[in-house]
Amino acid sequence: MAQGKDFTRALEIGRPPNIARLFPNSKALIVSGKVIDRAMMKKGKAMTIAANARNSIVIRGVLQAAQRANAAVILEIAKSEAGYCLISMWNLARYADTICNELGITVPVAIHADHFGLKKQPEVGKARTDIPSMFDAGITSIAIDASHMPDEENLLANLELNRYIPSWAGYETEVGEIKGKEGLSTPEEALFLIRGLNANGIFPDWIALNNGTTHGIEASDSGIDVELTKRIHEALATYAMSGAQHGTSGNHYERLKRIATETRTTKANVATALQMLSWGVKVNEFGNAVLDEQKNFIKLPDAGVTEELWAEMVAYAQGKSLKAGDYKNLNLPFENKLLAQPKEIRERMAKGVEDFVYDLLVKWFNASDTADLAIETILEKGSYDLGPKATRIEDPAAWTPEKIASHARKLEKKETGKGNYDD
Repeated sequence: MAQGKDFTRALEIGRPPNIARLFPNSKALIVSGKVIDRAMMKKGKAMTIAANARNSIVIRGVLQAAQRANAAVILEIAKSEAGYCLISMWNLARYADTICNELGITVPVAIHADHFGLKKQPEVGKARTDIPSMFDAGITSIAIDASHMPDEENLLANLELNRYIPSWAGYETEVGEIKGKEGLSTPEEALFLIRGLNANGIFPDWIALNNGTTHGIEASDSGIDVELTKRIHEALATYAMSGAQHGTSGNHYERLKRIATETRTTKANVATALQMLSWGVKVNEFGNAVLDEQKNFIKLPDAGVTEELWAEMVAYAQGKSLKAGDYKNLNLPFENKLLAQPKEIRERMAKGVEDFVYDLLVKWFNASDTADLAIETILEKGSYDLGPKATRIEDPAAWTPEKIASHARKLEKKETGKGNYDD
């Protein structure tokens, strides 16, 4: 378990400048996303949870699980989630730091801005302000997700916005918008994006793919395509890329274990399952919500929120004509009511999340004891800034804006803009 002089030294040198400025007296080891990625690589055949913190109870449960498993983890929130949750990219670090200090959490934690989505070219301009403001607020890792745009515009958006990301920060990019089993990513698309970035001296830590997952509460009869993921990761091996797996919950555990052991994935996003567990909704063993014959959620009487509060939540949802997949919109109006419940209820909410996440980390993700490896990595480097994993091997002259357009025309075109981008 992370503690002692190594932990103290890691606190001194391992927290990025924005975290040290925001929380000068903190004992929470909030680190760059690069640290988490390197810890998983160091252990080998390991990935950790990137938990979407839709409510503060989820944060508490995930951190308790991480401490119990001695695992380095990522807390994240997507750009879209900030529209229906109290937690956002501008306050997640403060929640994490407070809860880490309260609970005595000593494992390294990264704060990730997930799916910073750009669906149209004009949104790139606004992002020039948004991204620095998020890092000012404590983000230590970010996913630039322009995959909803054509491949050329995706690459150009990443090139434009990279200058606003600190060099020490974790950086994820994405290819092949998330839309279930349609339009799966290809090695050619992934190589186009990563080669273009590499030529311009940009070296992402992770790449996210559309590899067969769906997001939200929908079950897929196929799930993650492990073989496709392996092929794309192998095609990118020269560029020292790790994988970021989206839409993790709902997939069979053995498939998740294969993703951890057979691919280069080090980051696995989990969102909806954690929300449901915190509320006490019945889920199957893989995290998908179980519905009754009327397609309604089943509330477990001895888990999650009180029966009275659940009845209020359901009534609110019905009054707003919310379908099952829209229950995520209850997070914002009910955050304070969740926190106003008796202590024993709040503790069982967190415990439901903790037990689920612990099993993922230990039994299926092989992430146990990666906290020590993350601290070891910081101490070996002597800095919060681990630098890039890759070096430039592509010719910059072959990846000018004009040449990018030429390369893009050779790719097979696909329909874009209809995906579900929430985890």
